[in-house]
Amino acid sequence: MGGDQKEYGPVSSEKVREWITQGRANGQTMVSFERGPWKPLATFPEFADVLRSAVPPPLAQATYVGTTVKTSSLSISGLVCSILGICCFPLAIAGIICSIMGLTEINKNPQGYSTPRAIPIIGIIAGILFAIWGIASAIFFFTNGQWEEIMRRIPR
Repeated sequence: MGGDQKEYGPVSSEKVREWITQGRANGQTMVSFERGPWKPLATFPEFADVLRSAVPPPLAQATYVGTTVKTSSLSISGLVCSILGICCFPLAIAGIICSIMGLTEINKNPQGYSTPRAIPIIGIIAGILFAIWGIASAIFFFTNGQWEEIMRRIPR
């Protein structure tokens, strides 16, 4: 039974040994011998030697064993708010705050998050740029005679 929950086989014991050597199967891989019950490969003594000599998974994979890896929703929200900040200045500020909080949570537990650090960093940069854009636009709007024109059009 593969990691994709599909059955592969029947195959020879040599093919199973080859899969173990390639890292496609390990002691926890569920197998059925001659249509018997599904059991972990490690329970079959004929594969003990090849399982002992099998190369362990890379460190990056081993680090995540037994832990739940999640997405940093603060980082993603911060990036989205920062980008939307081009249209609405307060969203840029919210994006900066969420991105900083997301970066902090990723830095505290890097193995616990699948979100790369680049996401909140881009959110912070975009938020700052769009906040500056919003401030500059507001200054231009209010100092270019537009404010007086709007005030004249409001009925009193």
